[in-house]
Amino acid sequence: MASLAQEDVRQMLNRTATTDMEVTSIRLERELKERLKELAGNQGYQALIREVLWNYVHQKTDSPALRCSRDQIRATFGAIAQQEERCRLTGDVIRAKETMLLGLTTTGELVPLRLGSLNG
Repeated sequence: MASLAQEDVRQMLNRTATTDMEVTSIRLERELKERLKELAGNQGYQALIREVLWNYVHQKTDSPALRCSRDQIRATFGAIAQQEERCRLTGDVIRAKETMLLGLTTTGELVPLRLGSLNG
């Protein structure tokens, strides 16, 4: 099942007319392109690539599209960040090697959570 953020991205992609997009050329290995086509199925690999890129942008910025609410967290367990992350509840940065929580959402996704972000 897709997370809420993924659904937001898909809805945005579906609303954008191709006439409002710019053509961009990117060189991909043939095998990569074929595997993307397989993964994309009926969606089409170009739409899949746009979705992946939007998800990356949301992940690297404090995007409300990636946020979740406390009531979406089913369980948590302690972890140590191996790279910089963003808390899905607050948007705060969690630095590499910092103690954090991983939250299991109602959609089955594991999300990074800052210590104390569930309080309040």
